[in-house]
Amino acid sequence: MGVTELSSARELSGDKAARIVDAMRASVAERGIAGATFDHVARVAGVSRGLLHYYFGSKERLLVEAARRETEVRHASLEEALAGADTVEHVMDLLVRGLEDFLDENSGPALMFHELLSLAGRNQEIADELAELGRQTRSHLAGALSAKADAGVLTLRDEPEAVAAFLVVLADGITVRRLSEPEFDIRPLMDKAVAAARPLLS
Repeated sequence: MGVTELSSARELSGDKAARIVDAMRASVAERGIAGATFDHVARVAGVSRGLLHYYFGSKERLLVEAARRETEVRHASLEEALAGADTVEHVMDLLVRGLEDFLDENSGPALMFHELLSLAGRNQEIADELAELGRQTRSHLAGALSAKADAGVLTLRDEPEAVAAFLVVLADGITVRRLSEPEFDIRPLMDKAVAAARPLLS
């Protein structure tokens, strides 16, 4: 099964499928990957366990769909937040706040992506899906930064795609460190990341 089949083996636009995906996101945040079983997700979504198998077939595929939905939600949230940003510092603050929210929500979303990254090493379809989500994230951020540059809020010192990729790499590194050492104080790293990123935006 290729990446196209993985993402569209069943029609996922229905209300029940959407409830299942949102239930998976909530279950991962509350119980972690291991605790987000089909039985639990089905109860949260208010559907039968068999329906999860019908729409998704496997927990891995459901995780992919949950990650896609998480990405969509965060893109929309960032776009809404940046709409009112009128200075470079405001933009930087919103980007930092977005990463902090991602890491502070009981690490559920971050753990979900980390789990999928581990699975990607053994599953090419999941690897392709994650690569596409990564491209979408960089493209969305690049577009948001470019819009702010056009509005005169900031000045990009490199191509929007290059700046977005650098910011995403910084966020990825901090995320991995937080997941590897939950008690590690990442605030100094966040401050250094901001200092490294600011020259690219002003």
